[in-house]
Amino acid sequence: MSAKQEPIPKERADTPRAAIRAELEGRAMTARELSARTSLKEKDVVEHLEHLEKSVRREGKRLVIEPAKCLACGFSFDKRARFTAPGSCPECRSERITPPAFRIG
Repeated sequence: MSAKQEPIPKERADTPRAAIRAELEGRAMTARELSARTSLKEKDVVEHLEHLEKSVRREGKRLVIEPAKCLACGFSFDKRARFTAPGSCPECRSERITPPAFRIG
C-alpha cells in the first residue's frame, strides 16, 4: 500500500497573492489545492483570487475559471460568478459538486 503524499508547503518568501499566482501559472487548481500548496486558509485563498483577477486583467491576461459541476447529473455552473463551490445543484438538488478550478491564461 502506498501512503497518500501530502504536498510540502513552500517557504513563504513572496506575498500570498504572488504564491497563488505562481501556482496558477500553466495549470488549474481548486481553492483547496491552493490552500494546501500555499499554507493559507481556503477562505483567504478565495479572497486573494478575487483581487488576483483584477491584477492579471491589467496585464492583459485573465483568471480562467473552470466551473463547478454536479457529479450526480452533470450540470455545469457556467454562469456562476462566485469563486466558492455551490451548496447544491439547481437541477437535481444533489450536494455532490466538484469545486471550481482556476488558472491564469
